[in-house]
Amino acid sequence: MIKFLVTGGGGFIGANFVRLALTEGWGAVLNLDKMTYACHPGTLAMLRRYPNYQFVHGDVGDRALVADLLQTIQPDAVIHFAAESHVDRSINSPQDFIQTNVVGTANLLEEVKAYWQQRPSREQDTFRFIHISTDEVYGSLGPTDPPFRENTPYAPNSPYAASKAASDHLVRAYHHTYGLPTLTTNCSNNYGPYQFPEKLIPLMICQALAQQPLPIYGDGQNVRDWLYVEDHCRAVYRVWQKGQPGQTYNIGGNCEKTNLEVVQTLCDLLQTRYPQPNVNYHSLITFVGDRPGHDRRYAIDASKIQQELGWQPQETFTSGLTKTVEWYLSHQDWVQAVRTADYSAWLASHYGSTLSAPH
Repeated sequence: MIKFLVTGGGGFIGANFVRLALTEGWGAVLNLDKMTYACHPGTLAMLRRYPNYQFVHGDVGDRALVADLLQTIQPDAVIHFAAESHVDRSINSPQDFIQTNVVGTANLLEEVKAYWQQRPSREQDTFRFIHISTDEVYGSLGPTDPPFRENTPYAPNSPYAASKAASDHLVRAYHHTYGLPTLTTNCSNNYGPYQFPEKLIPLMICQALAQQPLPIYGDGQNVRDWLYVEDHCRAVYRVWQKGQPGQTYNIGGNCEKTNLEVVQTLCDLLQTRYPQPNVNYHSLITFVGDRPGHDRRYAIDASKIQQELGWQPQETFTSGLTKTVEWYLSHQDWVQAVRTADYSAWLASHYGSTLSAPH
């Protein structure tokens, strides 16, 4: 059986990848996660139900721990999801992002290189290190600019994007310098089940269900390319199966929407599927001051992975968003466990005291 070492498998995208790997028979998984605020206990409990799954509480930057795990399980691939990922938090605490995304990735690469170099040549040839990154490393697009391609120059505009760009460069360097069979994926905005409600879509769902304001930065016209999380996970698996070491693959949903469009569509869905007495969800939309350095538009050209590896998204924005809303509606215990005093304080600090969540 194929063995994956997944870093950050308790987070949003990582947990969905682990779940699919276990339910669809991709392989056995050891999940290494340091359980930050975004690692929901309910998500970990969901994963523990599956056979061929192990969890280790630890940091990818802990070289001794990583070395021990690599020697113990001898994985066929390392799938590196672990990262601090929220732009707003990176503006307030950039050092956390540098430590996890840059230093943590550097330490992980060192131990993976040492493990890989000790393997027999046949196993070296089949081993893969897959680094999960973001379209934000490319900077911001104008309204008529072509979408990001794999050869688009890097121009990160936030501490988060800069930390991910640095980690991308390290991964590239370990392939070209040492021959480590690395691959990098740069994806667009993900949404779906198990996403911590600091990102736009789950934040709006949770706020709406609590009949609280729906905060939208600036004029709401910032554009993102939206990708359902399971489509992203299947793309990562395809990269593991067929991708060429040293290559980068952009993964996108070919679905550009303004933030305001996304929130309005959510309001329509909730009005149909979860009407509440005397509540018009659209009336909860509240524009707040824009965040510093807010990129105006992202868009992904995913033609390379589609043409070379045969991947394409299975969900439309409508079908993916409907599945997402229905998941949050049917997992109210998961949602309520998030809405703590700390979460309310975070909302207030970013969007104003009137937007704090009840708990």
